[in-house]
Amino acid sequence: MRILFTYILLTLTLVQSSYSGESKILAEKINSVIAPFHAQIGVAVLHNEKHDSCVINNKYHYVMQSVYKFHLAVTVLHMVDEGKLSLNQQVVIPKKELQQDTWSPIAEKYKNGDATLTVREILSYTISQSDNIGCDVLFKLVGGTKVVHNYMKQLGITNVAIKATEQQMHENGSKAYTNWTTPSSAVEILQKTYTTAILSESSKKELWKMMEETTTGPKRIKGLLPADAVVAHKTGSSGQDSHGVSVATNDIGMITLPNGEHVFLAVFVNESSEKPDTNDEIIAKIARVVWDYYTTK
Repeated sequence: MRILFTYILLTLTLVQSSYSGESKILAEKINSVIAPFHAQIGVAVLHNEKHDSCVINNKYHYVMQSVYKFHLAVTVLHMVDEGKLSLNQQVVIPKKELQQDTWSPIAEKYKNGDATLTVREILSYTISQSDNIGCDVLFKLVGGTKVVHNYMKQLGITNVAIKATEQQMHENGSKAYTNWTTPSSAVEILQKTYTTAILSESSKKELWKMMEETTTGPKRIKGLLPADAVVAHKTGSSGQDSHGVSVATNDIGMITLPNGEHVFLAVFVNESSEKPDTNDEIIAKIARVVWDYYTTK
């Protein structure tokens, strides 16, 4: 597995500067999608079974926003596997924390007092519904952003930084730039989580089920795919600033093809002057190109 993973990483690195055969065709198709838009767009594609890949605009640090909740979830489940946490243990979220002005289906449900939820429930809210309060509760449980950052480094994910909580980003928007990755590192952690033994089989099952149940960003990776396509994904989003610029509109995940094979895809649309719906459409069009490329070959 180590040899295979090293090969994949080399492929992801090399394809940025030199393409061969069909990988070049896929890159050209994706580049034709992104060319007209005023945004910094980074893309990485990796076919898990064929080891076919391409990476576009990988040299930049892309603001993750809630994409980093995937990295957090991997860390939480790793600690569950080690016996340091339990998915069934109960956590009390005080009423005061639930009154934050942020995106939180948990806070919406528990308006009148403290919320008592299991770690599994908080993780589900955080991944499937991108709950910001749930995210920060999990950061506290694992020991802070530094623990997640260091665990990613331990796994060999070099081009990623996780420094700020959701609350810190809410209080100071510039903190969002301290949470970054590259497209190739995004597909690297996706692939490694799915194919290697960094998590137990039961933890993998929990995570990918939550990813498949994601309700955010329905017009992104899933937007132009067949309605029955199986997509496990995690979105990340910012609002628009006073100049109409969206710092980040992102989606990373795994597409299961009709033949049962899998494609990992990461698309980061940063510093975009386009409308929010257009940013979603960019991701959807790229995902459709990838789908067509691998289903019609």
